[in-house]
Amino acid sequence: MVSGGLSLLFLLIAVILIVYATGRAKINAFVVLILIAFIYGLSIGMPAMDVIKAIKDGFGGTLANIGIVIIAGTIMGYILEKTGAALSMTRAILKIVGKEQAPLAMNIAGYVTSIPVFCDSGYVILTPLNKALSAETGKSMAIMAVALSTGLYATHTMVPLPYFVAIQR
Repeated sequence: MVSGGLSLLFLLIAVILIVYATGRAKINAFVVLILIAFIYGLSIGMPAMDVIKAIKDGFGGTLANIGIVIIAGTIMGYILEKTGAALSMTRAILKIVGKEQAPLAMNIAGYVTSIPVFCDSGYVILTPLNKALSAETGKSMAIMAVALSTGLYATHTMVPLPYFVAIQR
């Protein structure tokens, strides 16, 4: 089995292939990840059955831990987008903070949402709102995504700290 620098090189090539296949070639991300994981496992010298078991265990572990939350968040986001609720919430937020402060609005929404929900699930849930707000204000989606992410991660990293400190006392 390959280890050290060569396996790191193969990993770098795998990441580049994933980015190219999903970004440029527009191949489904799930298919690309499974295929590249299989190719990477074979390239470092793992037996084919061990590669399949590693992929199955990794995917199953992820699905068991956070999969249902992400799927539920995706469904909620889809419903928000298709019913027009995301647009209604967007307009309500813009009335409060103004169009110029749209990134701040997403930051605050992310901060509040991340208190009861994990930040990755909050991102999935708020993405339709983020898209609608970006379109409504003409702000770049990249700016809006960073604003949302910082709000979500601020709560995710800072709010639990006082709770754990209080438990230790």
